[in-house]
Formats: sequence, C-alpha cells, structure tokens
Amino acid sequence: MTLHNELHNELRSLLRGKVLVAGDEEFEQARRPWNRAVEQPVRAVVEAADADDVAALIRYARLAGLTVTTQPSGHGAAGNAAELILLRTGRLDELRIDPGTRVARVGAGVSWGRVLRAASPYGLTGLAGSSPAVTVTGYTLGGGLSWFGRKHGFASSNVRAFEVVDAVGARARVTAESDPELFWALRGGGGDFAVVTAVEFDLHPAPLLHGGRMLWPAEQAPAVLDAFREITATAPDELTVWYDLLHFPGAAPLVAIDTTFLGDGGDAGTLLRPLDKIPGLLSDSRAPLPVAELGSITAEPTDPGPGRSRAELLTGLTDEVTTALLERPIAPLLSVQLRHLGGALARPTDTAAGHLDEPFALYLFGIPGPDGGAAVGARQAELADALIPHTTGRKPFTFLAPGERAASAFTPQTLTRLRSLKRTLDPRGTFRSNFPVLD
Repeated sequence: MTLHNELHNELRSLLRGKVLVAGDEEFEQARRPWNRAVEQPVRAVVEAADADDVAALIRYARLAGLTVTTQPSGHGAAGNAAELILLRTGRLDELRIDPGTRVARVGAGVSWGRVLRAASPYGLTGLAGSSPAVTVTGYTLGGGLSWFGRKHGFASSNVRAFEVVDAVGARARVTAESDPELFWALRGGGGDFAVVTAVEFDLHPAPLLHGGRMLWPAEQAPAVLDAFREITATAPDELTVWYDLLHFPGAAPLVAIDTTFLGDGGDAGTLLRPLDKIPGLLSDSRAPLPVAELGSITAEPTDPGPGRSRAELLTGLTDEVTTALLERPIAPLLSVQLRHLGGALARPTDTAAGHLDEPFALYLFGIPGPDGGAAVGARQAELADALIPHTTGRKPFTFLAPGERAASAFTPQTLTRLRSLKRTLDPRGTFRSNFPVLD
C-alpha cells in the first residue's frame, strides 16, 4: 500500500468529510488556492464536515507528526504548503445575525458577501473589505482592513469570541475572559495558534451608506491625486477614500476614486467637493448604497485567478511620493491603489493587529504574463524602491504576498510575544499558517 493510500484510508476512517490525495479525481482542483499563480503541493486535502471533523484531524496529525495548514477559501496562500495536509473549512457555513445585540456568529467558511446580505436588512454592517468573496475568519485572523476601519478599527478589534480547535485537538471557546493571551493573538496574529471554526463579532449601524467610484482618463491622475491629498487631510472618520491608477488589458489607462461614507450623500458630496472641479469625468456611480452591495464599488473578481501583489505602508503623500507614482505609466501593473488609513486604525488596541501609525497603504497588483510574473514583479520593485524614504517596511498582515514573512506585519514586541505563544501552544508544529510567525 502506498503512503498516499495509507493516509487516505486512515483519514477516511476518522472523518465524515471528504479526503483527497494525489491520484483522486478531485485532488488537483481541491488543492489549488484562490491565487492560481501559487502552487500548493500538499500531501492531502481534507474538506471538514464540521468542527468535530477538524478536531479529529488535528488529533490524528499531532500523533502522526504531520502538519496542517487551514484555508477556508484559499485567499492569502503563500505557497509554503509542501507535504502538508490542507484543511478546507468551507463547509462550516453557520450564519446567525442578532439584530438586537448587533452580533453576528459565522462559521469558518462564511464569506463577507453572505454576512453583508444578511445584515443589510437590519441597517447593520460588519467590517468588510473590498472583496465579498473573502471569508470572515481568514480576514479577521489577519486583522482585517475594512472600508469602515477609520470609524471602527480593525475587524479583529470587534471580535467577541472564537470557537477553536487547539493543537491537541480539543475544542474550546476563546474570549478575553477565558483565555486572554490566545484571544489577543487570534485578533490579528494569523492562523498559527489554533484552527478557528467559528467567530462572533460586533455589527455596526449603517442606516445611511453612500459610496461608489468616480472615473477619469489617466491624464487627470495628477489633479485627482491633488484632490485626494486635500480631502484626506481633513476627512472625518466616517469617510473612506481610495485612489486608484488602473490599466486593464486592451483599454486606455484610467484613474479612479473609490469611496464610502457612513452618512447622508449630501454630506459626502460636500466632503468630496474638490473632485467636482476636475474635468473629463467618465463615470460616477456614487449613490445611496445598501451594505449588501459594498463589493460593487471596486468590482473585484469573485472567481479565482492568477495575480501578483505587493503592499507598502506610506508615511505620507509628499511631492516626492506623488512624483514616483505618476512619473510614468503603471504598466504592466493593472492597479496601483492608495488607501487612506488613520482614524480608529491609528489608535492603540489590545490585539495582535495593534494599530497603524502610517496614514496610507499602497497596494500594487498585476497579472503574471508568459514570463511568470517577472515583469510585474520588476515594476512593483521599481516603485517600492523609489518610495523607500517614505515607507516603513511594515505591511498589513492580509496584504502579505508569497515570499514575504509574518515578521513584516508586526512590531518587534508583538512578534516576540506571538512567537513565544506559538512555542507554548503548538510545540510540535501541528499548525502552519500561510505566513508562520516562526519563519
């Protein structure tokens, strides 16, 4: 009997969910992450039926000396999963909204799109990011940079409880009272400490939400960036504004402003008035926006595909920064995005995510070509190198890219604390996250 068959048979005898190994018809598809440019040569894929399946798998892996990496949907995969067991938690799809207490409880496989659709009729929102396809759990374990982070902070700061399976395969409910150290780590420290099977978190009132995208030809990029600087200098916490340089294949380059405002559209229009002076507006989708349609603003793809990304945190938007961003076309990149941070994101928290002193996040994205992404990577490096005097070297955890390390996401003190906790809770290395804290 081969090693693969032996593993398959042993796991099948323990679990109710699906177990796949090399040679199985569905294995190749099941092991692939969201980013198709990343390879995952895992030993097996387990699609857990429920939290008891997760616990049984962890007990087996611990005794067998195997390592498990968990990916609800495959977002954030880093390509470091060789010979691991890939645990899929997509079937853990519980979703409950309590409008009275403004609390949501979701299973590990639930996407932000589902949460927003369920919360929207009550005038409530969770702290979702730009994509409705991302799962709440993976996003929150990495901190979670939301459209509404300036008002309400990281998504991780809004968690009330986690349901987990620990490194010995025991199920537990983790709160600030039951296990303050693990609760601290799970709120932004990544997935190295336990498998999260469900999470409970606060929802926030959003009876009035205004948002959308404004689009101009690329020749207006300097004027739009000037307006962006003016608006963000005094923006209230309810207002979020992102600046995007865009160049889609086969189309002319563009510049966009993406925005949300927790309030009336008239107030949003007043705050965004500097943009009205810029000629050549091609489209303007700003309107009262149901929370359920939050993903329509940037209209990011909701199906897997290849991509190569890089992120940096900027200390400001000086003339030198704007020159570096605008002095020549962004191609072969598809997008160069500036996200305004600040507000509650800059305020200290008792979470591993901490806070962000930097007022802007820069996100560079392209699709690898026949060269395997070399040209995209070179352009990203060129921009990042030009901005070195104005970047800190820290990166938001959920913006980490393959080849980068978890150490880049944390302060030295936080990293030391996370590493100590990892060694205490998982001395055998049963868990390996996409970006392990011990690497």
